[in-house]
Amino acid sequence: MNPRLLLLSVALCLPLPALADAIRVELEGKAALGEKLPTLVVHIEDAIAGFEVKLKRSDGKEVNLKGGGKPGVTRRIELEQPEGRFHYEGELVVRFPDAESGSMPLSFDTELYGALKLEVRKEDVDVEGRKLRFTLNRPAARVELTVLMDTGKKAFDGEVPFKGEPAGTPLELTWPKEEGRVMKLSLKAFDTSEFYTGLDLFPWQVDIPHEEVNFASGSADVPAAERSKLDKSHALIADALAKYGRFAALRLYVLGHTDTVGPTADNRELSLKRARSLAAYFRKKGLRVPVFYEGFGEQSLAVVTPDETAEAANRRAEYIIAVEDPVLQQAPYPPRWRKL
Repeated sequence: MNPRLLLLSVALCLPLPALADAIRVELEGKAALGEKLPTLVVHIEDAIAGFEVKLKRSDGKEVNLKGGGKPGVTRRIELEQPEGRFHYEGELVVRFPDAESGSMPLSFDTELYGALKLEVRKEDVDVEGRKLRFTLNRPAARVELTVLMDTGKKAFDGEVPFKGEPAGTPLELTWPKEEGRVMKLSLKAFDTSEFYTGLDLFPWQVDIPHEEVNFASGSADVPAAERSKLDKSHALIADALAKYGRFAALRLYVLGHTDTVGPTADNRELSLKRARSLAAYFRKKGLRVPVFYEGFGEQSLAVVTPDETAEAANRRAEYIIAVEDPVLQQAPYPPRWRKL
């Protein structure tokens, strides 16, 4: 063996020490799909005539690449491969100016993965039970979790370990009880290769209690005699926005309902117009947060009645402050929120 070369075995993702006067090799073994590829980094530190990398991948694919350069030059050898983890065996053959040559054995693993995906469905967030379920598309190593309450305090801020549970396994996080309501859940999830992804959830919402506006039959105009009710509601909404708006960007959602007198389609349209009228009143009063509205007509009754029943309790509105679209317990269909 040429004395200017030493045997080396490339360890997964660990930089190699200088093993020879002429050549030093490092491995960048982990890479994200679409960003870069696993790469052998060859540092030329003494005069050589050239080098050749001969590798065989664990799926049988052979790799042969040649290179060279003057002392001080670094060559990056990208390893084209499919997504996943692979093992390589082979050698680096170096030719010197005096026609001598030598080789270094190479043995290493690489990983090329697409985006790590963290999935949380709305039904997986149980604020009352202080539980959160999620899945990853690769084996799970750990999660960094922060639970912020609407008091400004943190119910939890730390790391939760996992044991490499397989991709798609339902995983659960919990946190201790704390005063207030959960405003924000921040997750940063790591797979077993230390790739990570994260997301923020805002399960928080507040219903504003209020006195109902009595509209004229078939009308969506706010009667002058009813405006004082909306002024009081606006004050409560403004107070809530001032109290909680320092923790997140808030929105107001206005939802309209009718009783069962009249055709279903007409009632839905009427409830939508009334919700918009209420939302517009709050905007005119100076509300600056985004405002959304929807109408459910007679399809989400507070008091269940037969058709064509004039029930005052069903002629109502809901004012909800939230960060994201609110969860509605008795929605007959997914709301299509319109922005004012």
